[in-house]
Amino acid sequence: QVQLVESGGGLVQPGGSLRLSCAASGSIFSIKYMGWYRQAPGQGRELVALITNGGTTNYADSVKGRFTISRDNVKNTVYLQKNSLKPEDTAVYYCNAKIIRIGYSSQLGYWGQGTQVTVSS
Repeated sequence: QVQLVESGGGLVQPGGSLRLSCAASGSIFSIKYMGWYRQAPGQGRELVALITNGGTTNYADSVKGRFTISRDNVKNTVYLQKNSLKPEDTAVYYCNAKIIRIGYSSQLGYWGQGTQVTVSS
């Protein structure tokens, strides 16, 4: 079994910063992609940022220059540093990872449980 556990959400004022963490655990052989998605009330889930095991990153236009994604391949953990937060960043943030389990050759997508981020004064 594989689990993704997120932490770091909460309430922050506009202009503030927050760091999210997501740790993958279980029978993991390799993780090619790790990323963050978000879902605001009444809206669909959208990609925020993605990082490969080689360190290549991809960001949504709305967060470029404000958010930074990074990962620790030894700890199987991905981070999202969020600066200059805006009220429109308010959403539930979900961690996602494409994982190949030990003993398997194909990769599967896994989701974390989600963590609420609220940007409000």
